[in-house]
Amino acid sequence: MPPDPDNDKITIGWREWMTLPDLEIPAIKAKIDTGARTSTLHAFDIREYEARGRKMIRFNIRPLQRRKKLILHCTADLLERRMVSDSGGHRELRYVIRTPVALGGKSWPIEITLTDRDTLKFRMLLGRTALRGRYLVDPEKSYLTGRSLAKTCRSEGNRKEIP
Repeated sequence: MPPDPDNDKITIGWREWMTLPDLEIPAIKAKIDTGARTSTLHAFDIREYEARGRKMIRFNIRPLQRRKKLILHCTADLLERRMVSDSGGHRELRYVIRTPVALGGKSWPIEITLTDRDTLKFRMLLGRTALRGRYLVDPEKSYLTGRSLAKTCRSEGNRKEIP
């Protein structure tokens, strides 16, 4: 019998807490979306600029849906702008960044598009390109990698709330 390539993959649920360390986002709840090719992060007040000859982007994020006053300020290298279709078939030109994500003891760089997800339940979608070769998804389970990051996000947020 040939070896099973899925044996070393971690099983995750349809929603998980993860970290975006280079963006200084200590924790964010993401929907694991195998129907989405690209990962997406909620962002607003997006501003493009140049620093030391590199295209950069500055944006804000509300990592917790029900905490409107909790705002994190992020900066990243701008990879490109790309046309993306959302689940409703609407096309939008989005900024794309490449940054590490940490989930379930693994960390690796992924491409993330930025868009306003303020009215949506999840601030982040982790798409199938980011998942490929790393995880199996159990659509009946949630938070299989744990919920300890939720506490981290809430305690970090207490110091970053705006008036």
